[in-house]
Amino acid sequence: MKTIRNIKELSKLVKTSKKYIIIYMLLSLLISGVGVISPLLSAKQLVSITGELWDQVIMYAIFIFLVAIFRELIYLAITYCSEKFSKIIIRQLQIDIAAEILNIKVEHLDKHSNGLFIQRMTNDASSLASIFTYGVDSFMSILMDLGIFVVIFFINIWLGLYLTLFIIIFFIFGRIRNKTMDKLDKEYRDQRETTSGFATELIRGIRDIKMLNAKTSFLNSIKDSVNDLNNNSFKLRMTSSLFWLISGLISSLYDLGLIIILVTFIINNNLTLATALIVYNYKGSIRSLISWASHLLDYLREFNLSFDRVMELFKGKDFSKEIFGNIHLDHINGEFEFRDVEFSYGENKVLNKINFKVHANETVAFVGKSGTGKTTIFNLLCKMYDINKGEILIDGVNIKDLDEESIRGNITIISQNPYIFNKSIRENLRLVKEDLTEEEMIEACKLACLDDYIESLSDKYDTVIGEGGVTLSGGQRQRLAIARALVQKTEIILFDEATSALDNETQLKIQKSINNMKGEYTILIIAHRLSTIINSDRILFIENGKIVDEGTHDYLLKNNKSYKELYESETIK
Repeated sequence: MKTIRNIKELSKLVKTSKKYIIIYMLLSLLISGVGVISPLLSAKQLVSITGELWDQVIMYAIFIFLVAIFRELIYLAITYCSEKFSKIIIRQLQIDIAAEILNIKVEHLDKHSNGLFIQRMTNDASSLASIFTYGVDSFMSILMDLGIFVVIFFINIWLGLYLTLFIIIFFIFGRIRNKTMDKLDKEYRDQRETTSGFATELIRGIRDIKMLNAKTSFLNSIKDSVNDLNNNSFKLRMTSSLFWLISGLISSLYDLGLIIILVTFIINNNLTLATALIVYNYKGSIRSLISWASHLLDYLREFNLSFDRVMELFKGKDFSKEIFGNIHLDHINGEFEFRDVEFSYGENKVLNKINFKVHANETVAFVGKSGTGKTTIFNLLCKMYDINKGEILIDGVNIKDLDEESIRGNITIISQNPYIFNKSIRENLRLVKEDLTEEEMIEACKLACLDDYIESLSDKYDTVIGEGGVTLSGGQRQRLAIARALVQKTEIILFDEATSALDNETQLKIQKSINNMKGEYTILIIAHRLSTIINSDRILFIENGKIVDEGTHDYLLKNNKSYKELYESETIK
């Protein structure tokens, strides 16, 4: 019943081609019917061979050959349908899972490793898709074998009861095995996610690991994780092997008992040799019924486990989704306001009833020591996190009431460590604007002071820059991120330490670009280098999660001792 409920729920997630499933099931029913009738006809023909031996043998061989050809053609058609809709289902499932992951709240993404999401998007998605191939195939095989089981009941009720006894034994045995294996399999998959997360961190952080001389400690961590994974795998496989050994012993007892019963019935004239031959011809099918049932139970256990793991991403409390409002703004002016906003990371209170307002097309900088909440303000404005108390207004509308496009389609954030995708420069820029023209792309790169470097590359804008932009320097990555932001042409642009990795000459160029944008965009800047924000319209000074002072650079130098100390310490350096 759980499997049926899960399949119904799964069918809501996938938009597959129904015609392939219908054809697949009809052909499977046909092949099942052939499997039931073929051994019966074959055995009757075999026992009817009498005088004209050669002619009858030829006819029997032709019959077997034609049945085999027909069966193989049906199997070919079944395979085609199976592969066709399996491909569609896996693709749709992985797209749906990817979309669901993108909707998960950032705070919940932070709590889990990358390996968890990778495993559920790949291995678990494939396991779910196979319910329509392997699962249906198993079910049809069982249906065929059940048909044979019914035929044997009509042949001899005692043989039917004998087979029923062994089916009950295997059913009870299967329930015990599934309960045991389900627990072990869940432990193995959880550990596989952890190990996959370590492997991802190894690849992405390999340069830092080398520079920190942390190879030994990181390898020790991986070794422990891999050892745990292998131990879980060994336990899982050995337990499975033990159950299959017991299953084999029960099957052997079944064979022995069947032979004894058939011989006894023939000796006592309770069964003719021809009928015994038919039953013995079906022997493999009865064993297949037990085997297919056992395999199906194993598969359904894995399917249900994968389903639960995937459904956690869709409905689990540990993977809550972002919630947006219904109000849509095609164009915003760029004005926003924080009213008594409070926010905490866990028990750590970062913003404490913070209040400020930024006018459209104003350039405002945020200054303060590390940990005072500057980056948090940007994250809240982009609705990466939900505030605990207070209000954030964009153009006078509460951010809670705005839809996703109104917020993120009108705000660009350039972070200190921007993520650059393993694509060409052109493709990285087109991620934010699919219809980007050549002229727009070149202009954005010129404003970001990146065009000279790109022109020096052999493939120019078609140069693939590696995962995370590994072939670029830190400054080049930030300039590409700035170009990417300029391509979007949003009304609000947030610079979160965006010039931190730039040399002085390039920083001056970027600063000139930012100055060129003044008056046309609402620009917010976070910078430790106070020299980069001295031309801002206003500078907000933050301490302990509150705005304690604001004004121009000259005003704060004269009236704010803390700001003056920060500026002078930078000047001395």
